[in-house]
Order: sequence, then C-alpha cells, then structure tokens
Amino acid sequence: MIRIAMLSYHTCPLATLGGKDTGGMNVYVRDLTRELGRLGVHVDVFTRSQDEHVPHVLHDLGYGNRVVHVPAGPEQPFPKKQLPDHIPQFVEGVQKFAAEKGLRYDLIHSHYWMSGIAAGMLADTWQVPIVHMFHTLGEMKNRIATSDAEKEGAYRLDGERKVLARVDRVVAATLAELAQLQWLYKADPRKVVVIPPGVDTGHFYPISPDEAREYIGIPKEDRMVLFVGRIEPLKGIDTLIRAVACMRMSEMEKPAYLAIIGGDPNASPDEMTLEMTHLHELCHELAMDRMVVFLGKRGQDTLPYYYSAAEVLVMPSHYESFGMVALEAMACGTPVIASQVGGLAFLVRDGVTGYHVPNGDSDALCARLTTLMADADLRHQMGRNAAENARLYAWENIAVQLMKVYKSLLVEPEK
Repeated sequence: MIRIAMLSYHTCPLATLGGKDTGGMNVYVRDLTRELGRLGVHVDVFTRSQDEHVPHVLHDLGYGNRVVHVPAGPEQPFPKKQLPDHIPQFVEGVQKFAAEKGLRYDLIHSHYWMSGIAAGMLADTWQVPIVHMFHTLGEMKNRIATSDAEKEGAYRLDGERKVLARVDRVVAATLAELAQLQWLYKADPRKVVVIPPGVDTGHFYPISPDEAREYIGIPKEDRMVLFVGRIEPLKGIDTLIRAVACMRMSEMEKPAYLAIIGGDPNASPDEMTLEMTHLHELCHELAMDRMVVFLGKRGQDTLPYYYSAAEVLVMPSHYESFGMVALEAMACGTPVIASQVGGLAFLVRDGVTGYHVPNGDSDALCARLTTLMADADLRHQMGRNAAENARLYAWENIAVQLMKVYKSLLVEPEK
C-alpha cells in the first residue's frame, strides 16, 4: 500500500466554502484524498489546527484516511502573513504524529507554497519525493492587483521559488499555468506535469431545475444568475454586478437577479471586509439592492441545487489558475460565462459550454448574459454540452493520472 502525507497547511479541506481562505483548493484536497482512498492508497492530510475544540484527528474522508489538525501557533485563524512563522512547529507536529503511529510515508503531496516549504523540511528527514501543486501563483496575483494592499509580499514570491527548486514534481492545472511557471519563475518544464483538477460527478450532476429551486426555497419561475466564490477583488464581482445592472435595462420578459454565494454579508460594519462593503455600496449606487442577493457561505451538499437552479453561472475573475466552481456548475448542466483568463480559458469552451468575455468588461458580459438569458434552447444545449464535457474531468480519471506521477517517483526517485 502506498502511504501519502498530504499537506494543506493553511486551510482545512473540511472547511465550509466561501470563507476568506476556503475555495477550490479545499475541494481539490478533499476529493483527491477520497478518490485515492477508493484506489487503496492510504492518505493522511495534515493541516494547521484552527480550533482547539475540533478533534485533532477526523475520519470524515473515509477509506481509513484521516485529516490531522496539527497545533502550530494559536489554534485559531490568523492572517496569512503570520503563518510562515509557525511552519517549523507544524513540521515537528507532523513528525511526532508519524512517529507515534509508527508510520513511514512513501511520498509527500503538498498544496500551496507554505505547504511546499513544510514538505521540503519533512523530506529532508524522511528522504521521500515531493509532488507539489501551487493552486495560485503570487506573481500572477501581483500582475492583476489594483492596489498595494492586494499585492503579495516578497516572502511569498521567495517562498514559491524555493519550493519550485526543492520539489520533485509540480502539478500544473493547465498549459497556461505551465507557461506562467516557465515565464515568471523560470521553471524547468521537465519537472512540471499538466493534470487538471477533477470533479465528483457522483455529487455534481444535473438536477431538474424545478426540484432544485424547491429545495433552495425559490419560486420555480425565478430567473437566477449565480456567482460562487470568495469575496475578494480578484474575483471581479463588481464587473458582474455592473453587467446585471446593464442587463436589467434590456427587454427581458422577466428580469433575473444575481445570487452571490460566499463571504459573510451579515457581518457588522466594523467586521465586514473592504470588498464586501464595496460591493454593497455598488449595489446601492446602481439601485440594485433588490436585484442582488448575498447568500453567504453554503455547504457542498447544497451547491448542486444552486448550480442546477441557476440559468447561468458567471466567473468574472481577473485570475484563476483553473476554476473549480465553473467545472462543478458544468457538471450540473449549467452553462458558464467566464473571463478569458488562466484556466477558465481552457475549461470553458466558447460558444459550446458557455462564453468567454474580456476580463473586466461589464458591457461584453452584459451582452453575453442577455443573449443567453433570452434563448432557452441555447441555454439547454450549452448545459447539455457542459455536463458531457465535465465528465472528462471525473475524479476517477484524474486520480489515475496522478497515481502515474506518484509511481514514477517511487520507481525512479529523483536525485
């Protein structure tokens, strides 16, 4: 049996989606671990403990695989900039767990740059290969940042380069990410393998819209445009709100409203994030308060109903390494309109499973939304195409590709 130490230092794969640091990476780690369990691989997912009241070891992923919450610094959430200071303590906790359980891991699979730093420290002791996935790149985030506050610090950029030099394989989600690694980080392409994330097609599949709308409690005749993701500037939600405001002026038989899943819309003014405050102010400025509904966080169990109830999902991001939300919506038979950036440019097939629009162009997004919302036959055809295309990304297919990477390193370890 292959034993893998999966590192997700800064965020737990069991966390509720839509929070500040929870998103596609959480889903990736969780679902990959489950699929590897089905293949007979033993995986322990190590993450920093953020709540002293949560048991340190949980078996929520099945197949005997565990999520291990390792105390490293205060057992509570705190800013990412402070997290690197506690990586050595995290590494000690992982080593202690392995020693107490009498385990020897064959390989480390780390996620995000801080986990990659921890992986290097563990591999120095364990003498095992490292597979790493960055999920997002600091250099790319800085290229689209609109203010200094949105930019990543040198500590992250330096950390990413150290990880890239240390690990044995890097998994890139798309050819675009491979190009970014080569262009911005001078990565050796022989070290990088392109394998997209997967989707759980047993969980995300088309649900009859009337049944989906009944489940989430909205009238059958409602027309809903959906956004799912973190509430932060790089997601481009302000572009989407402007586009829906523009679409309201078209001659649609019944206007659509925008449902936004993510963040905490009910936080007090003192605790509300700057981006959430900005979006609320924008809605008021555009007289869209009644047309935009902020739903807050939603669990994975309910997301298939929201995707299936929506007429279209929109991802107006300025940067996405892949776009897990788009893939989930497609698996549910929902067309996707997305910015033509990063992984979204590969995942969404323009004119087939949805549309591409120029990044930040609310008028172009309005035009595509208006076209799609006005043509039921087009939506249904694109939805069918989307569901069919998404099946290519089923986790049982993706995990097999990753297993080949693991086994290649175990048979011929990197020097």
